[in-house]
Amino acid sequence: MKKTIAAAVAAAVVVGASATTFAAANPFSDVPSTHWAYQSVAKLAAAGVIEGYGDGTYRGDRQITRYEMAQMVAKAMAKNPTGASKAELDRLAAEFRDELDALGVRVAELEKYADKVVWNGELRYRYRNTRIKSDLGKIKTTRNWVMLRLEPTAEVNDHWRVKARLDATSDMKDDTSTNFKLKQAYAQGNYGKFQFNVGKLPFYTNVDDGMLIDDEFSGAQIIYGDQFKVALMAGRWSGTNEIDPSNYGGGEISYDNDKLYIGAGFHHFRSDYFKTLHDAFGNRYNKNTGNAAVWTVGAHYNFGDLQIRGAYAQNTKAKDWKKSWTAGLAYGDANKKKPGSWDISADYRYISPLVSLAPTYDAAYAGSKGVEFSIRYVPLYNTRIDLKYFHGKDFITDKTAKVFFSRVSWFF
Repeated sequence: MKKTIAAAVAAAVVVGASATTFAAANPFSDVPSTHWAYQSVAKLAAAGVIEGYGDGTYRGDRQITRYEMAQMVAKAMAKNPTGASKAELDRLAAEFRDELDALGVRVAELEKYADKVVWNGELRYRYRNTRIKSDLGKIKTTRNWVMLRLEPTAEVNDHWRVKARLDATSDMKDDTSTNFKLKQAYAQGNYGKFQFNVGKLPFYTNVDDGMLIDDEFSGAQIIYGDQFKVALMAGRWSGTNEIDPSNYGGGEISYDNDKLYIGAGFHHFRSDYFKTLHDAFGNRYNKNTGNAAVWTVGAHYNFGDLQIRGAYAQNTKAKDWKKSWTAGLAYGDANKKKPGSWDISADYRYISPLVSLAPTYDAAYAGSKGVEFSIRYVPLYNTRIDLKYFHGKDFITDKTAKVFFSRVSWFF
């Protein structure tokens, strides 16, 4: 569906209460009365929210520009809608928050009329099949599960907002479910180029695209900059052991100009958990150390739709298996807002379990090395299909490992 028509339908609800009647004459020659969007377009035209062209056409098959979308939202906001119309406009403003900010139309100003809480979320269906050869035969595991994710954002004032994430998972194979679990809950403050986050925060190592960690931690974070950015974090991370969380401190520095991204980071963890890893992985860790000290570097460059990327991380406290690295190519952009968009990628991954403590990968896993292939496709608006295949070796068995992963995501 084209954004022009989609936006017209959404905004029509906003002005519906104040424009219940519309011109009997067809406002645009290229929107016939039999068209499914005719009433919505006519209402918007009668309310002055949209305008056609001098030749009497609407040109609804043309992609709407960001500037036009901002104009529509601003005009709709000026009508101070209430009730269901106001709720619909809240969703519209949230949907185009980034575009409005890019145009200099501050969403904070528009939110004076909006509800305090905006909800987003995702429903995921995932399937994962893993086959690893060993001296005792083939190890096969299959997982088939669905997850519902809710992400509310509440505006506090012009500088602060509160964010949260709740996940609930159901195992399709065993028909077992978990209750909603509070994964994130934190306050975010924005002051110019400074951003402050405190609470249960998302923990994603940007420099290596999540090769080290994609999880959460409890603590505080300070970010400064725009293209050139510095981030400092400190707190407690329970990803290693919920009974004995790790004390954590780290930071990242990066430069990003849309085409080129380059960055470096350091992350330090201290916990008795790390003293046990030399036993779990066959004396691969320095004995009697309760630390993990990981340095990371990463970069990617975009040649239009083609991206070349790579990252390296090293744990200076590990004895063996002390590095993780990845390098690959990607083409395209599977944007969930653009039906028909797609991308493909191929990456070689060497993922040490002593370095990549909670990696983001779906097919390759901590303790494996090999090639991961991926294809993503957006068949419908806010719907994406992911297919991934990994072929390589397992660190422990030193034999062939194969993983097939698929996911269907519905965003809302």
